[in-house]
Amino acid sequence: MATSSGDAAGKKDIAQIPDRAPGAKLVRPRDAATLIIYRERNGTVEVLMGERHHKHRFLPQRYVFPGGRVDSHDSRIRVAVPMRADVEELLIRKATPARARALMAAAVRETFEEAGLMIGAPDPSPGRRPPTGWEHFFATGMAPDFGQINYVARAVTPPWRAIRFNARFFMIDARHVQGNLSGGDGELLNLTFVPVAKTQELELALITKRVLELVEDLARNPPRPGVHRTVTLFHHNGKFHDMISE
Repeated sequence: MATSSGDAAGKKDIAQIPDRAPGAKLVRPRDAATLIIYRERNGTVEVLMGERHHKHRFLPQRYVFPGGRVDSHDSRIRVAVPMRADVEELLIRKATPARARALMAAAVRETFEEAGLMIGAPDPSPGRRPPTGWEHFFATGMAPDFGQINYVARAVTPPWRAIRFNARFFMIDARHVQGNLSGGDGELLNLTFVPVAKTQELELALITKRVLELVEDLARNPPRPGVHRTVTLFHHNGKFHDMISE
């Protein structure tokens, strides 16, 4: 079942993602993962967001959630706590089990790299060498903890863009996140928790606006383990986003 969402920004999306050159080959979307960290303060739901560096080709100077591309080593990561069975079932509707694992791992890794925040538990095999790209994470004595992460949405960059991602959006309550918020690796600037109602004052990509429309309700009513559900696929049809349950 599909419904429509959003304004008719179409190809004029303020996100400034470069368009594919006329006649250029269609770009295959790369897998990516984003983690929405939320908390409730005095009855207000807040989400962690940061401003992408102006040198980025994809969403420069736009406020986003921590996240990024899936790396080749993410599927081989060892974890302290596996993802819930119901969350894995949602992911493997459109991905292999190995890819599902890599997607969630990428969300955890990118959050650590970009925000200095840890979603982890004590490493079950502290003597083993970590995969490439995970050295600093495992140096803390921790391994990823997938147990409290929910999968809530997917979005694929439209085909007329020169850079494309097949992005999964995950959510986690800040109570399950450790560490002090920092600047991380510098990819995200001005990291802060923002009330959902005030995110409209920020420079946002159109897809970020669409996902934020779901966030407050999901934060107040998180999906319960074991309950059959769907996630929302945001598919841009050239004028607005269709919202498809999958």
